[in-house]
Amino acid sequence: MIQTILLKNRPKGKPTLSDFQFVEEKKDLNLQEGEILLETTYISVDPYLRGRMSDAKSYVPPFEVGKPITSGIVAKVIDSQNDKFQQGDYVSGMMDWKTQQVSKGEGLLKINKDLAPLSAYLGILGMTGLTAYCGLTQIGKPKAGETLVVSGAAGAVGSVVGQIGKILGLYVVGIAGTDEKVVMLTSDFGFDHAINYNTTEDMGTALKTACPDGIDIYFDNVGGPISDAVLFNINKFARMIICGAISVYNNTEIPKSISVHPFLVKNSALMQGFIVSNYSEKFPEAMKQLSTWLMEGKLTYKETVVEGFENTPQAFLDLFEGKNKGKMIVKV
Repeated sequence: MIQTILLKNRPKGKPTLSDFQFVEEKKDLNLQEGEILLETTYISVDPYLRGRMSDAKSYVPPFEVGKPITSGIVAKVIDSQNDKFQQGDYVSGMMDWKTQQVSKGEGLLKINKDLAPLSAYLGILGMTGLTAYCGLTQIGKPKAGETLVVSGAAGAVGSVVGQIGKILGLYVVGIAGTDEKVVMLTSDFGFDHAINYNTTEDMGTALKTACPDGIDIYFDNVGGPISDAVLFNINKFARMIICGAISVYNNTEIPKSISVHPFLVKNSALMQGFIVSNYSEKFPEAMKQLSTWLMEGKLTYKETVVEGFENTPQAFLDLFEGKNKGKMIVKV
């Protein structure tokens, strides 16, 4: 039996388990020429999926109600009628939340399980690492000696951004939500300083103390009041990289925030949003560099691995409670 997870309802506010539906189906999986049969090994759950559950216009089409949810997946080829893929190969790409599925191989990348653990291709050697590398280097344009602040720093992207910042000679400050994560940022990932936003009454003052030379680059994964506080501490020609806004994804009303215009004008600062596909031409360069740093021991990564296909929706919901350290992955 093949298990599939569908979007049952469009969430209002924070998603719940009732917004997902499990179905089982018995399908004839006899392959046609050019097709491969895939068995899901790992599933990536990511905050951006929340946006695709709504029907608002965005940079990717929304999920359809009653249809499978899709995300980054690592799968094993268990049968093939496609000359480009052999039985036993592992691939990564955007696929349905299914235990097994048939594909023509389009958009799939063969991956090497001997170079790194398979799950790494959904994280540091996948879209996570590419997002961190491209956002920081292409928009942040870092120069050695500058100060980088990262929000959502203990998450998948943020933890990689901070490490790349250190490799490139930056002073790096991370913002996270628990004391345990704050310790992890400095001890495991090499950040120079970290701030627990949940126990900090005045984030603006905390940032001023942590960044005595001001903030040159801000890599924003959260939006909201934390990002507002950063504005009061940016330097002239600061670059603000807007990668995500998890703090407001579940809002049912338009959030109120301070106007960024005076800060941008006064400091001749740049604020730019992006999606990683904007920099697809940089992917080969980024993958080569990330792989090199990983093999050299200059990069490390954390994963929160949830066991069981049936726990995929809960793993996704746990992102909004900050229960992940590094990349949140489901092992099927």
